[in-house]
Amino acid sequence: MPEKTIENRTFDEIAIGESASITRTLTANDIALFAAVSGDVNPAHVDPEFASSDMFHRIIAHGMWGAGLISAVLGTELPGPGAIYLGQSLRFVAPVGVGDEITASVTVTEKSEAHHLVVLECRCTNAEGKDVITGTAEVKAPREKVVRPRMPLPEVRVIGHAGYHRLLDQVKGKGAIETAIVHPCSPDSLIAAVDAAEAGLITPILVGPETRIRASADAAQRDIAGFHIVDAPHSHAAAARAVELVATGEAKLLMKGSLHTDELMGAVLSPDAGLRTERRISHAYIMDVPGNARPMIITDAAINIEPTLADKADILRNAIDLAHVIGIDRPHVAILAAVETVNPKMRTTLDAAALCKMADRGQITGAIVDGPLAFDNAISAQAAAEKGIVSPVCGQADILMVPDLEAGNMLAKQLTFLGGADAAGVVLGARVPIILTSRADSVRTRLASCAVALLLARAATKATPGAPASN
Repeated sequence: MPEKTIENRTFDEIAIGESASITRTLTANDIALFAAVSGDVNPAHVDPEFASSDMFHRIIAHGMWGAGLISAVLGTELPGPGAIYLGQSLRFVAPVGVGDEITASVTVTEKSEAHHLVVLECRCTNAEGKDVITGTAEVKAPREKVVRPRMPLPEVRVIGHAGYHRLLDQVKGKGAIETAIVHPCSPDSLIAAVDAAEAGLITPILVGPETRIRASADAAQRDIAGFHIVDAPHSHAAAARAVELVATGEAKLLMKGSLHTDELMGAVLSPDAGLRTERRISHAYIMDVPGNARPMIITDAAINIEPTLADKADILRNAIDLAHVIGIDRPHVAILAAVETVNPKMRTTLDAAALCKMADRGQITGAIVDGPLAFDNAISAQAAAEKGIVSPVCGQADILMVPDLEAGNMLAKQLTFLGGADAAGVVLGARVPIILTSRADSVRTRLASCAVALLLARAATKATPGAPASN
């Protein structure tokens, strides 16, 4: 295949009436990139609802992208490399929207030997041939010929948080829920509680040593004057007292503060706590992964270290219920393993096959389940096709069920720290949702975790609680 080159037009080669053009389609990523590079977060650029209601600003915002196309023609086609852009005069005469195909063209109208100046008529038209930008540009044309390999455009990934905003929209204006914050005795845990309260998601009940809670608030520079504080001498007592508040109905949610997860869960699982149900308790992350249109649930990454087949069945049921609550009516579940075939030497593949059969026989309902599937097959239909795997789940997975805690924890953190994903963590299977946050979580992640818990709590009021059972 011949190498693609870029070649300019020198001043002597350029003729009056000569023209060049390029065609591009405006995408949402283009607008996000414009906002990121320019620092311009005018709602007309980044809020489609605002932009559609304010035509003047929409013309300017999206017209700037069209002006960039004109610059691209001048810099790569006519005159091309070596040209010096001296000035332009443009009129944005019609709006440009996401999905519009725009052709930017320039035509030489004047040449001047003095300083090798060239004046070009500039025009951007849409697919219907209607002008959206008109004007002129003045450049200093190159004197020397340039022919070089054409460099490919860099791959740029825009990390957005659409899933996070959709999640908050689902609970917006529905009222805060009383939430027992267990041992919020560090600035990070106190900030998480205050931020969620200010967002209208929770009404915090701070449970722990009052002097340490107030000291943490001072260190975090957060005002907790309006919060109810339940004094408890230490973290163990705080966990027991918070669980008691939930059992008596004074609190509807639990939120982890600055104590170990196993200490909190020990209080939750106590036979006298009254919070256990017929389900195995499990953890799930709801991941908002850049480039993935829908949220992705990963389970379990924090509670069950090496779950048995029976444990996995409940972990899967919990995850399916969570998917329903966040609006996925019939989630596609991928039971993950290192391979996509059943291998008697790999217990994970045997468990995956058994879970699929349980789904076939109605022991697990509400989802389309398949496995074992390697990670690439679960998220990429192309990868599955290359391996000859035919499955309705491949490339469509809403739930990724991992074989054990280590796999789930590593997968979630890889997506978060290397893939730019947001991760909202929640514990499922108890009588109330339990919000898990960590010091590494962003404000966005903390609020998302609270929003998920709110959705679960409200859904639980419409269902009959499970009968008490051992866990």
